[in-house]
Amino acid sequence: MEKLVITVTTDSAGSYPRNPYLTHCDDTKGVAEEYIRAMNAGATIVHTHGQYKSDPVIQPDGKQLSIPNVDGWRYITERVRAAGEPIVQFGLASMRLEQKLELWKELSPDMSSINFNSHDEYFQPDPDYPPTPIYSIHPIPELRMYSSLAKKHGVKQEIECFNTGAYWAIGKIRGGDFWTEDGVREFEKDLLPEPLWLTLFFGWAGQGWTPPTPKALQYMVDNLPPRANFSMSCMDPPNYWSMVAHTIAIGGHVRIGMEDCPFIEAGVYAKTNAELVEKAVRIAREIGREIASASEAREIVGLPAST
Repeated sequence: MEKLVITVTTDSAGSYPRNPYLTHCDDTKGVAEEYIRAMNAGATIVHTHGQYKSDPVIQPDGKQLSIPNVDGWRYITERVRAAGEPIVQFGLASMRLEQKLELWKELSPDMSSINFNSHDEYFQPDPDYPPTPIYSIHPIPELRMYSSLAKKHGVKQEIECFNTGAYWAIGKIRGGDFWTEDGVREFEKDLLPEPLWLTLFFGWAGQGWTPPTPKALQYMVDNLPPRANFSMSCMDPPNYWSMVAHTIAIGGHVRIGMEDCPFIEAGVYAKTNAELVEKAVRIAREIGREIASASEAREIVGLPAST
């Protein structure tokens, strides 16, 4: 079986606000150190949210998204790169395209997240805290533009898939046959370099929700687009570790960290993200699956060797 690629994601401010071991994104030094510990534990993809704030309400453009602080992103990115050879994956698919482009130009990530469904998320795991909603549609012209710019800047897309509608969108972008708003037919081929890297999301609250069950996972996997690798993200603590184990057993890759689930076992918070990564490593090795090194992970993901 292919070696396991572990992605680590540490930012649980919106998803688990009561987490006593949360390192907030304003503490860029602390965030970088959390990633470095997780890398040392076996993670090879660093999915970072950098430093950011959120739109307080839906904006005039009809979106309620995240706003990055470039200097904070720079500090975290430089620190983790100085500590090893991670695949740096810029998260926050919930950023506006122009802000993503600024980060790409400034910091040259290996990968960047894009939601091939629509953002319709509603973070409220604790009813005593107000919800954190994220809203934005991502029509085909936007995905085309994003894909074209990512290819131009040498950034591999981490394609976020909340349901199988994302697979349909992948097919449209792969097909390269587009119509403009003026009714002009245009062709732009090879916008998604292969193999694709997809992250499949389960249990994320909102109207893009897919249930965190083995059957739902198998359905998503059975219908994967061709020439695609996948990683699994689950935001549902009661089912989290069983979903991780199931994914590892069927040959998928996993996303681990406090953003998705900060609990090392039922009701017990992990003190660091490294503890969570270590548990995923133990699960994999118990069933005879080895963990990919940094160079092996690059090959599996479809990235050039680190220089």
